[in-house]
Amino acid sequence: MSALPWYILLLPFFAAVTIVLLTKTYRGLSSFISVTAVLGSFACSCVVFVAPHFEALELTWIDLRPVLYVPLGMVLDELSRTMLVLVTGIGALIHIYSLGYMKDDAGKSRYFASLSFFMFSMLGIVLSNNFVMMFIFWELVGVSSYLLIGHWFERDAAAEAAKKAFLTNRIGDFGFMLGILMAWTATGTVVFHDMALQLGRITSYPGYLTVAALLIFCGAVGKSAQFPLHVWLPDAMEGPTPISALIHAATMVAAGVYMLVRAGFLIQAAPEALTVIAWIGTITAVLAALTATQQNDIKRILAYSTLSQLGYMVMAVGLASGEAAMFHLFTHAFFKALLFLGAGSIIVMLRHEQNIWKMGGLAGRLGITFLTFMIGTLALIGFPPFSGFFSKDAILALAYEKNQKIFWLALFTAFLTAFYMLRLIVVVFFGKPRSDQARAGREAPWVMITPLILLAIPAFASGFGFVAKFFLHVPAQEESGWLVPGLALAATLAGITLAILLYRRRESEPIDFALFRKGFYFDEIYGFIIRATQGVLASLSAFIDRWILDVGFVRGASGATWGFGSLLRLLQVGNLQAYSFLFGLGIVGLIYFTLFR
Repeated sequence: MSALPWYILLLPFFAAVTIVLLTKTYRGLSSFISVTAVLGSFACSCVVFVAPHFEALELTWIDLRPVLYVPLGMVLDELSRTMLVLVTGIGALIHIYSLGYMKDDAGKSRYFASLSFFMFSMLGIVLSNNFVMMFIFWELVGVSSYLLIGHWFERDAAAEAAKKAFLTNRIGDFGFMLGILMAWTATGTVVFHDMALQLGRITSYPGYLTVAALLIFCGAVGKSAQFPLHVWLPDAMEGPTPISALIHAATMVAAGVYMLVRAGFLIQAAPEALTVIAWIGTITAVLAALTATQQNDIKRILAYSTLSQLGYMVMAVGLASGEAAMFHLFTHAFFKALLFLGAGSIIVMLRHEQNIWKMGGLAGRLGITFLTFMIGTLALIGFPPFSGFFSKDAILALAYEKNQKIFWLALFTAFLTAFYMLRLIVVVFFGKPRSDQARAGREAPWVMITPLILLAIPAFASGFGFVAKFFLHVPAQEESGWLVPGLALAATLAGITLAILLYRRRESEPIDFALFRKGFYFDEIYGFIIRATQGVLASLSAFIDRWILDVGFVRGASGATWGFGSLLRLLQVGNLQAYSFLFGLGIVGLIYFTLFR
């Protein structure tokens, strides 16, 4: 039984290895291996979840005590056990959905191998009981996401999106690595439990603690796509839609929030860092929601909604409530996976059309997809009694109690969320079909519809108190009266009403804000900075390479060696008379220094 958590971790890994080595030409077998492995991990996760006081087998990896000790160990507290069920459960449904979505794809074996490797990497983050293991799996998630986002690498947009995601995450991961080194230097350990016990060594130096906490937060800024490193996530939509669902629901972007909660003992000990984290989350939530209001690609609208909801979660972490952050991560995983898979069904049935203005009238043709998509939408906008209402209300109540400015911005974001999601619903599912694909649209096959139905159930019910307490084991939120829920509901209804009034019976976009449509020009700004600095950096590196490394070190060392050799060559002339003269000169010099010095 102590090896059971290792089965959870290693089943997807062995599936990936087996697919790569043995099933290159047997695409059907590759999907069977991948789906079987993730279902096995899910079954083991359920056993671990319900088993009380479960402990995993721990192995020693690096033992240089007292300097450094790194075990191959796992943490199986309530937080990680809940995440195991969430990741493997949603991952299993996305694997099954992929059987239909990727049925005719030429790279099917490569897709399922990368998918299994992605699951292995994310499960490693969840299970790691120390920063070193977590960082290794953290990087493996980056590698596997690169492979999956760029699955259709023959398309330039997909290849560029994969590189953008990989490089942007490296910036955040560099800060994360420095933060880990600072925490290890101060506490003498990288194991979470031991570091929490030794935290007194670092809390007496608040400046050092703040810097370490913010550097660790940099890892979450990259993985969870927070401002200003949020630019990679919308472009990641170039990958297959099931991958978008997996990244946005329960794996890559959730990893940053999970890490912050796991390292909460360190983060919450730094009040200044908490303030920065709360405002970064707030800024991300507002900017992403404003941008989503002017997007026309159905997947990019959902991508920006993920950015906004992640901002809520990070906001909760900054307001010192990891419980509220995890509650929203828990409910968000279900309804966001549902929305992305629903979007995938629409895209496939419309022959890969993603522009919402070329859809319309799909409610009658894609009845099950419409119903499940509507459930996910109502959960996302926080409409009672759907799951998002309870988890978002918990964060709003927290902000109302601790920071009024953040509260009003979060409430404005709730209004925007209702607006842009109802805009999507009205344009996609109602009105007249605006293209031949929309007129010919039909329901997806059952292998794709069944996961939608199964996800719709927790998207509706996972916010209820008894469900949240069973899975999350967190104390009930304090009663804040009817003010915050009332304001949240009013903001939601206002957004719904405005969207219906603006977009009912519209054939094209009635408003155009280029600032929002272009995502506040962050891509253009970063592109300009890179182009502007690239020439300066190239000139500087050329100067260093030519005049310091080449002339100073390489040629300087070779010239000195050549000169010294030339001097010695003068003494090796091969002439007997010259040698006799030098010998006599040496004797005279020796007599002189002996007698007169």
